[in-house]
Amino acid sequence: MPHDLSAPLESAADVLRAASDVTLLAHVNPDADALGSALALGLVLHRLGKVVRVSFGAPDTVPETLRDLDVAGLLVPASAVPAAPEVLVALDTGSVGRLGPLGDRVSSAGAVVVLDHHVSNPGYGTVNVIDATAEATALVVLRLLDVLGVELDEPVARCVYAGLVTDTRSFRHASAATHEVAARLLAAGVDAEAVARPLMDSHPFGYLTMLAKVLARAELDADAAGGRGFVHAVVTLADAAGLRPEEVESVVDLVRTTAEAEVAAVLKELRPSSWSVSLRAVSAVDVGEVAQLLGGGGHRLAAGFTAEGGAADVLTRLRTALETVAG
Repeated sequence: MPHDLSAPLESAADVLRAASDVTLLAHVNPDADALGSALALGLVLHRLGKVVRVSFGAPDTVPETLRDLDVAGLLVPASAVPAAPEVLVALDTGSVGRLGPLGDRVSSAGAVVVLDHHVSNPGYGTVNVIDATAEATALVVLRLLDVLGVELDEPVARCVYAGLVTDTRSFRHASAATHEVAARLLAAGVDAEAVARPLMDSHPFGYLTMLAKVLARAELDADAAGGRGFVHAVVTLADAAGLRPEEVESVVDLVRTTAEAEVAAVLKELRPSSWSVSLRAVSAVDVGEVAQLLGGGGHRLAAGFTAEGGAADVLTRLRTALETVAG
């Protein structure tokens, strides 16, 4: 059953109804759940006559696979975000730090609404709607849309579906209630194949070359993670040259399929000696706790953190945190 968030949902709806200008922010390197959630709510608020902008701190460009969700031209660069927003909505962002260079807007905004599903979220808003039982932030947004009493038409439903299909890994990690939500979105006109294919099943040919190099260097430590197995791979700047961030982000979905490993990690080089690390677990190890030990966060089976230094040093720190949690 959905977590009872009636009171914070009503408070969030009241804030948004009263607002004339709303800024919606996704986390840095936004995925389909973050940006889809922001655009779904932003489109509704735009139709209600609000001045609306949707943005994120980095990178400078919108992920190509998500651009078609912005049917009303709501996306703006980080430089266009007001220094002191009237109302700020942070979506799918488990901490202020995940807003990157736009994190300072949290302290300067007139009101801050946090919509999220990360268990590690401390509740940094003036209104916090956080449901750690929800498979995606898009589900939290949909519940808010229902409280607002707005129509769920195809453009809005498509944004919600994009977040839901990706964060549930094509509904492999979805409850019966979430499948019912998916049916509702399809009934609103969403073309499931048209949404899912560019997000998960379409890559340029260069992706295969990158995978060949990266996977050839992958390593498996069967004794790590308390004897449950740990597999990891590294994507360098040279490996990723000419590819979209979407291609790099998807590597972990292949590495995680290693049958001999409970935990998978992919180190992605952002700039020399700077890394974004994706963590995944099958069932037994809480990688969200592992990530928190390293300054990051996330969910029990999917989390991440950023780190500086050489790849070997980052892996050493990761192994130490992993053994602390896994035993």
